[in-house]
Amino acid sequence: MIFNEEHKSQPITKLQVNDAFKKIKANKGSAGVDGITIETVSNNPRKYLYPLWNRMASGSYFPKPVRQVLISKGNGKMRPLGIPTVLDRVAQQVIAAELENDVDKYFSPNSFGYRPNKSAHQAIEQCRINCMKSSWVIDLDIKGFFDNIDHELLLKSVAHYTQKKHILLYVKRWIEAAVELPDGTIKHPQGKGTPQGGVISPVLANIFMDIVFDKWISKRNPENSFERYADDIIVHCKNIKEALRLLEAIKERFSTCKLELNREKTKIVYCRRNQKRQPPFKVYYQKFDFLGYTFKPRMEMKGGKIRMGFTPAISQKSISRITADLFRMKIHRWVHFPLSKIAALLRLKIRGWLNYYGVFRKSEMRRLFKVLNQRLVKWVRNKYKRFKRKHWYYALKHLKGTAKSYPNMFEHWKYEGFRP
Repeated sequence: MIFNEEHKSQPITKLQVNDAFKKIKANKGSAGVDGITIETVSNNPRKYLYPLWNRMASGSYFPKPVRQVLISKGNGKMRPLGIPTVLDRVAQQVIAAELENDVDKYFSPNSFGYRPNKSAHQAIEQCRINCMKSSWVIDLDIKGFFDNIDHELLLKSVAHYTQKKHILLYVKRWIEAAVELPDGTIKHPQGKGTPQGGVISPVLANIFMDIVFDKWISKRNPENSFERYADDIIVHCKNIKEALRLLEAIKERFSTCKLELNREKTKIVYCRRNQKRQPPFKVYYQKFDFLGYTFKPRMEMKGGKIRMGFTPAISQKSISRITADLFRMKIHRWVHFPLSKIAALLRLKIRGWLNYYGVFRKSEMRRLFKVLNQRLVKWVRNKYKRFKRKHWYYALKHLKGTAKSYPNMFEHWKYEGFRP
């Protein structure tokens, strides 16, 4: 039987589905509840992608339950992550690409998360500049943001930007999709929440927060600059009274939109940028974390003079998370590999750390690479018998010699300050 695209009720083409699958394939990822992997779909696209297009184009597509996995947040707590099936991710990518193309032009320039030509580094740089202009910061943390988005308000937000029936139809079906918990039980959403991990979730989160926060604060307090990356928000204020009033207004606004601020993590921070400048009362917070970086008073060189600034650098939480990963990898036991092979296995990871955390004050990464070098020293002692019964300093001396002879072996060895 031949299916002609022009006879379908929904304006979705085969090309859109094929392009969406290419993006899903490039992003990789595991299988959902049906066990079908990306490789399975790639090996037989006509068997899987053609029926998906046929159902989407005719309006008969319904998503399968989302598989939930728990990942560590680094503070002992677990975060639920939703993994849709591969075909559901393809379907979400089709709608997400079309929806993003329609709505992105309406978003605030202060929104940086999951947007084309926007990055976390741009958000951090703008935050750094605004911290030098304003003395106070409101560090907002929304309690269980993805788990508490109200479905009715979310659909109203999407309908505000687009009247395309197929987009509204499938968005409603996705947010109402069941969730398969780790123990195998099926949970149905109770009118709120969108699985964190779905392809469509970041776009929906941006649409929701654009109306709930971005446009609201730009209209109510246009003089207050801010940066938002998904649900991570930093608001800048001139003085403490303004910060206190604005924080109360934000709490009320979020409460109206059925969101709640995390009282423990939401705080007002003083941006101390001068050694002499200090308010005439006790300040509880003088630093905050944003997108893996810690903003706090630091000495910096400017115009040939040393002065105190308020600048970002890799956070202790990020260092702890990465070092925990290094310990879990048990590099010191890879004695069956030569050092060059270990360098090759770690190359992409180290390069990723340097590319993200090394943009601002790269020297602060020294603590991270000190731990990695210590892991390599332990590998030397396990690898070579002559170092086992000697003091660890001899293994360190051997590694120093190797780093001096082959400075390009490890990515971090290319920087003299990060060598053992």
